[in-house]
Amino acid sequence: MRVLLTDETIEIRLSRWQKVLGLMRDIRVQRKDLSDVRLVAEPVREAMGTGMKVGLRLPWLYYVARTIKLDQAFIVSRRFPALSFVVENDGSLRRVMVSTPEAEQLVRALNGLISD
Repeated sequence: MRVLLTDETIEIRLSRWQKVLGLMRDIRVQRKDLSDVRLVAEPVREAMGTGMKVGLRLPWLYYVARTIKLDQAFIVSRRFPALSFVVENDGSLRRVMVSTPEAEQLVRALNGLISD
């Protein structure tokens, strides 16, 4: 999985196995449609508290899943913190959370605290 940030978009490119087992595809969102960008220190704990999900779920370890309503996507691991953001104006997807070693830098870049 890779997170790509440009001046206009954020893209989460999933590996083939994440797409298959997580029952989802790559996520691409316009930066202008992002809000509530934040760092989540314990992303698996937060993902576990969001209700029923479809996809790969290994409680307390790893999630590549979406909520039943398909409005939230989780690609999270207990190994790394996560970038979390709310999506506006993009169909049914309302929230994305993704674990990455670069989560803190991505949050700062998306909140305009550092340049990309």
